[in-house]
Amino acid sequence: MAKFLNTSATNYFLEEMIKGASDRLILISPFLKLNDRMKELLADKNRLKIDVRIVYGKSELQPQEIEWLRGLTYIRTSFCKNLHAKCYMNEEMCIVTSLNLYEFSQVNNNEMGILIQRAEDGQLYKDAYEEAQRIIRISDEVRISLERVTSAPEAANRDDDKGVDSAHAEDKLTSSKIGQKLGLKTVQFLDRATEEGFFLFDGEKHTLSPKGEQVGVEFVTKSRFGPYFLWPQDFYLS
Repeated sequence: MAKFLNTSATNYFLEEMIKGASDRLILISPFLKLNDRMKELLADKNRLKIDVRIVYGKSELQPQEIEWLRGLTYIRTSFCKNLHAKCYMNEEMCIVTSLNLYEFSQVNNNEMGILIQRAEDGQLYKDAYEEAQRIIRISDEVRISLERVTSAPEAANRDDDKGVDSAHAEDKLTSSKIGQKLGLKTVQFLDRATEEGFFLFDGEKHTLSPKGEQVGVEFVTKSRFGPYFLWPQDFYLS
């Protein structure tokens, strides 16, 4: 039967649920801001090629987190207007809770939740799964660059798969593109660029360093596609 969860139990079972996912993982939360532990768990699911769907209503992702998620092939995100539900589920269990997928909530707030086991409460699990699927269907699937997914003909006309403004497309490349050019995944490229001093990292976010500015790296903040970094096409790592 369903089990009541307090704050610590909710966090514990959420982590166990993510680690235990072997086929699918659905994360529905109005707020999306990932701590290091959550990134580690999701990256592992991506390596195992687990189908992960994240639905959110508001995002507080930093540019480097956006770039990090873009490198995870098996994680798809959707935006749902007026989302207030918080529900997390894999193929065997479901958690309906007050807990946002938001690092502040996981550390500071008092939360409650209900754990539903498919093997014990099959109909209840089915009802929650069907509602989660409905929320996914009414959501707008988005690229992690915060660009809405477009039809194939329209997307093919873009200068870059991230939707870079055409004014920049001819002489500079996004982090994902320059990473591909250097034979690296986006997250690998960003880590290397940080190690070599092109970024400054304060423990939470990356900012462009004087060295990065000197070689012509640009941080674009005002864009309908969200903020992103642009790199000279001849950029290389030592």
